[in-house]
Amino acid sequence: MNRRHFSIGLLSAVAAMSSKVVFAAHAVTEKAIARLKVDEDFWRPLVSKQAYRVLFFEATERPRSSHLNEEKRSGTYVCAACYLPLFKSDWKYESGTGWPSFFDCYKEHVGTKTDWRIGVPRTEYHCERCGGHQGHVFKDGPRPTRKRYCNNGVALQFVPDEQDLPELRG
Repeated sequence: MNRRHFSIGLLSAVAAMSSKVVFAAHAVTEKAIARLKVDEDFWRPLVSKQAYRVLFFEATERPRSSHLNEEKRSGTYVCAACYLPLFKSDWKYESGTGWPSFFDCYKEHVGTKTDWRIGVPRTEYHCERCGGHQGHVFKDGPRPTRKRYCNNGVALQFVPDEQDLPELRG
């Protein structure tokens, strides 16, 4: 094993043992997330009608309809229902699809399942805490992950670095 591989391995091990991810003004703790024990009716008065349909009935918003497509500030994207941080702005990129897209996520905060609704398998992802549907992940994104987390804008809320992250709901 050469020195470079040893250093990369050591850095990877240290990063894996670290439970804190720090960026800009926000510190997010990545750890196993417990699923909330509330049903989707709990969220109805807390989110918009469209967000409720997307988050808890796996609907999809129209492409190019989200104001988050144009969001360029530094900050954190949180689940619109429970406020769990899902993405950093550094991971956002313009995919040309019409939906906010990210090449990485807080892995412990996002769960996946296979979605067969259109007749072919796709990987759906959701907020690990409240179960809210966010979108689908595809293998056509940019380096370094080659992933495209294609998100419904109404399923997210953007929090600029100048503001504190909201307290988790639920």
